[in-house]
Amino acid sequence: MNSLEGKVAIVTGAGSVDSGSGTGDAMSILFARQGADVVLFDIDAERANRTLDTINAEGGNAAVVVGDVSVAEDCEKAANTAVEQFGGLHVLVNNVAILKPGNVVEVTEEDWDKVFAVNVKSMMLMSKYSIPEMIRSGGGSIINISSNEGQRGQDWLPFVAYSTSKGAAVTLTTSMAVQHGKDNIRVNCIAPGMIFTPLIAPHISQETRDLRRMGAPLNQEGTAWDVASAAAFLASDDSRWITGATLPVDGGLLATQSLSLVERFRGSSDE
Repeated sequence: MNSLEGKVAIVTGAGSVDSGSGTGDAMSILFARQGADVVLFDIDAERANRTLDTINAEGGNAAVVVGDVSVAEDCEKAANTAVEQFGGLHVLVNNVAILKPGNVVEVTEEDWDKVFAVNVKSMMLMSKYSIPEMIRSGGGSIINISSNEGQRGQDWLPFVAYSTSKGAAVTLTTSMAVQHGKDNIRVNCIAPGMIFTPLIAPHISQETRDLRRMGAPLNQEGTAWDVASAAAFLASDDSRWITGATLPVDGGLLATQSLSLVERFRGSSDE
């Protein structure tokens, strides 16, 4: 497949925290496999360079930009790098996100502000500097990574700042889609479910993994590559008439939002 041939993409958070694949490096690698030139934007040079090494080994083209997505100058540098090294810009994936614990009573003001700077402000800043370059390149596709936690509430895992920021990503997506459709720029959102990545691997047991898997109708564990495949479709011209959409990639978990994971697990055990 070469459905991204001739396109230049920026992926934020393009490195992986450990061996294995997170969403950022999976999307970057798949984009390169499908013919795109990819700017790998990450705050950690070592992580970004691991992704670069994989792309280079497979014969793809990529460049690393080290910076902070919540800093305007670094976001502008990423957009400029795409144009200077690869001649334009057609795809932006706003992938970076962080977690801070607590409900509204427990979360600190500092943690709340940090989550919104990294998870939401970064999407605005990256789009601010990418959209003019996309217009000069004839149009493009922006993909914001949200979460199904941004579309429902829960009490068993209180990360209210994260959930609220992911809800904001959905609203930002629809606003941008309406405002920049005239520029031939499509803006869509992916809402992953409980995928298994190196970021969470050290923090959950096999029992918890099984519980997460059984919470969704497909009873299959998702991976970063499931998100990458959805992103590759939205980045390609195959999705030319899709904008303002939020695509759940969660094994059907949102469809079961009236049931907690524990309730579904107990129900399966009783049958």
